[in-house]
Amino acid sequence: MSITARRTNDADDTDEGAPKRGARAKGGASPSKAAKPPRELKAAKAPKGRASTTEPKKAKPQKPPKGTTAAAAPKGSVASAARHESAGVGMEPRVDLLPPEVRAERRNARTRRGFGWGVLAVVLVVLIAAGGAFSLNVVSQAALLTARGDTASLLAQQARYAPVRDLQKQVALAQAAQQAGASTEIDWKAFLDKVGAAQPSGLSLASVAVDSIAPTAIYQQSTDPLQGPRVGTVTVVGNSAALPNVPAWVAALQKIPGVVDVVPGTVTLDEVKNVYKATVTIHVSESLYTKRFAPKDK
Repeated sequence: MSITARRTNDADDTDEGAPKRGARAKGGASPSKAAKPPRELKAAKAPKGRASTTEPKKAKPQKPPKGTTAAAAPKGSVASAARHESAGVGMEPRVDLLPPEVRAERRNARTRRGFGWGVLAVVLVVLIAAGGAFSLNVVSQAALLTARGDTASLLAQQARYAPVRDLQKQVALAQAAQQAGASTEIDWKAFLDKVGAAQPSGLSLASVAVDSIAPTAIYQQSTDPLQGPRVGTVTVVGNSAALPNVPAWVAALQKIPGVVDVVPGTVTLDEVKNVYKATVTIHVSESLYTKRFAPKDK
């Protein structure tokens, strides 16, 4: 048994959905021509003995006739219903009726709340810093009082050793005087022994004169550029029965350590004693200082 389903447009049954008579369609179409009704859809044949449960196919929505505008389309047309249906699929209808002033007030409240928390945090930091500074001040004052007590105790103990400190000062002053007084000391005996050993044969020492530098004075230097700096002068007079060999004597004296230069003097004949007198001048350097009281490196 076959069932024929027919679907007719609701707009065809009412005068509201039909186009007005006498209206001329766009492009010169006759107003007497009406839109063709949709074709009838036949249901599929069901097997014998079974009723067909197949639903009829939906007909395509009928397009409005040419020459009509969207505003003149029937209100209950299928196209309008389809558009409204597709716009609402998968969406939840919502309406926001909250005034914007309320949102602005909420934002301002959040801002004020944030400022309040910030001010509270700053106050807490300041309080913590002030407490730390106060604690540090208390600890420093306690350490200062302890140090002052220790200083007073040490000064009291040092007062008992004041005579010892005075004695130490006197000893240090004496040592400084020894160093200054003996800073120009020369072992003249050892040096003159070397001078006597350097005299040639047949020559004997007649006299020796020594002139050395003083600790508190500057020794006079020679203006001769060929003579080096000296700290003392030794004048030697020798006697010889024959004419002495002065150049050999000068050469021997120059080999003595500490001698800067040797200047030969005059050679004269003593007719009374019949001997020759030869004179030489020896300049010595500061390398002959004994430095007995110089401070020794530890």
